[in-house]
Amino acid sequence: MELVPDTSVIIDGRISERVDAGEFAGATVVIPEAVVGELEAQANDGRETGWEGLEELQRLVALDEAGEITVEYVGRRPEALEKRDAGEGEIDALIRGVATDRAATLLTSDDVQAEVAEAKGFEVTYIEPETRTVDELAIEEFFDEETMSLHLKVGVAAMAKRGSVGEMRYETIGEEPLTETALREYAADVEEAARHHPEGFVELDEPGMTIIQYREYRIAIARPPFSDGLEITAVRPIIQTTLEDYEYANDLRDRLLERQRGVLISGSPGAGKSTFAQAVAGFLSESGYAVKTMEKPRDLQVGPEITQYTALDGRMDKTADSLLMVRPDYTIYDEVRKTHDFEVFADMRLAGVGMVGVVHATRAIDALQRLIGRVELGLIPQVVDTVVYIEAGQVAKVYDVVTEVKVPEGLMEEDLARPVIMVRDFETNRPEYEIYTFNQQVVTVPVGDADGGGDDSGVDRIAKKEIEREIRSVARGHVEVDLRGPNTAVVWVEESDISSVIGKGGGRISDIEDRLGIDIDVRTFDEREGGRGGSGGGASGGGPGASVRGTAVTPEGTSRHVVIPLDGHAGETVEVQADGEYLFTATVSRGGEIQVSRGSAIAEELERAIDHGRTITVVPS
Repeated sequence: MELVPDTSVIIDGRISERVDAGEFAGATVVIPEAVVGELEAQANDGRETGWEGLEELQRLVALDEAGEITVEYVGRRPEALEKRDAGEGEIDALIRGVATDRAATLLTSDDVQAEVAEAKGFEVTYIEPETRTVDELAIEEFFDEETMSLHLKVGVAAMAKRGSVGEMRYETIGEEPLTETALREYAADVEEAARHHPEGFVELDEPGMTIIQYREYRIAIARPPFSDGLEITAVRPIIQTTLEDYEYANDLRDRLLERQRGVLISGSPGAGKSTFAQAVAGFLSESGYAVKTMEKPRDLQVGPEITQYTALDGRMDKTADSLLMVRPDYTIYDEVRKTHDFEVFADMRLAGVGMVGVVHATRAIDALQRLIGRVELGLIPQVVDTVVYIEAGQVAKVYDVVTEVKVPEGLMEEDLARPVIMVRDFETNRPEYEIYTFNQQVVTVPVGDADGGGDDSGVDRIAKKEIEREIRSVARGHVEVDLRGPNTAVVWVEESDISSVIGKGGGRISDIEDRLGIDIDVRTFDEREGGRGGSGGGASGGGPGASVRGTAVTPEGTSRHVVIPLDGHAGETVEVQADGEYLFTATVSRGGEIQVSRGSAIAEELERAIDHGRTITVVPS
């Protein structure tokens, strides 16, 4: 009797088990090299299935040496493309080919493989995969009622985050450093539970990283070379809340029910954003709305009536396309982080779906600013009309976001009226920030108490920067700016720059005044008491000796652009400075760089700073 096992039955360890029971005694077990290649690839990727299969092959060899069976290895190893497309049946086809050549019985625990083999007339024996009753995971012994996350790593004693939301402490809970053998056993236990338990599934399985959702636990298993050592991180929610547990509950409930909204739930890591999002999802579902979630990985704890979707074929835009066919009333998007996420969020919101997004932000206004450059400015209030900021598990701030056509606060001329995004405190209805376009730059200006103190208001600081940028585009020497009123300023320049700044017949300075809506008086430093940095107070120029903050960068030139490389900062809005002096504000592209077109005023100013040996830095805007 000749038997050809496939990968599934080898991983399950059922052949050696049946040989020991006497069922396959004396049989010739023909092992295709395609099985060996697949198991080797899985083991190299750190997957426990690969190791389990290789251990079964070792047991079969031992049985061969003991004379219980005969083991033969035949066929060819799978090519890289075939291993990559194993899920498409390429390796299964190679295994069936060996069974055909040997006129042998195919052994499998894969029901699809069995059905295909029977359809093609093969002699096949289907062995039910081994199942087990999963009571609890071995790692659950580390959890108590205060444990939010468990952190296990080879060579380190077990660690955990424990406490209440907003008051977590990271502490050692084990006595001895963990061994690789122990962690491999924990990992195998988790992966086996995910395969057999109805509430367990694999969210991500890539070389070096496996993410599993098992009941309320989200478990990440990292392996070399992705990590520097085998590591297991298990996270679970420690509290369940309802919307009624939070401040502003009545107002937020009415707001969500009034019409479909665009909501950003923001806060620092561990502040309780996802817990609040779960409460919102539960409230909306109980209120008769069709609610879905978009998560990668799926770890929100919601009721069975709320379907949780992950990235379809690895892409959230495909998930969004599917959801638009389903037409939910509200979708919870956890987490909105990258530019692509914001684009998908905006696309669904503009299609009329109510959206609730979870965003990392250290201030409530930062959540809204992350939309700038990713969504057209005028569309922001249509995409997000409510911002909820969570701190220490509680609602600390709620913003109402609307558009008004008005003169921005701090400006005076009626012809400066423009669309302004008003960010108002939800409780008091007082404006705290204005977002608008000022001299072709998008600015976020604090108003009222949100200014945070200081001699200058937010619009004063913006005005100074823009005035200085305009003057520096035509002046070669040092520039300082004093604001003397809401729409007047004095600019101090070098004697040699007076004619360039004023222009023929005052034409150049008049153009600048018209663009900015500010009356500018140009004077030389010789006219100023104390000269440079003298008694003017509030100068915005720092000169070569100014303190430099932020990240130093080295711009690169191409035939068409001046390029500032900023790897790892895609989508962020930053200020570009020279020796600490403001040059311009820009949003970093998806490719991780800022491109300034040659011939523009900004490019000329940047190149002039480079030519003078000034240090170019970028700081978060």
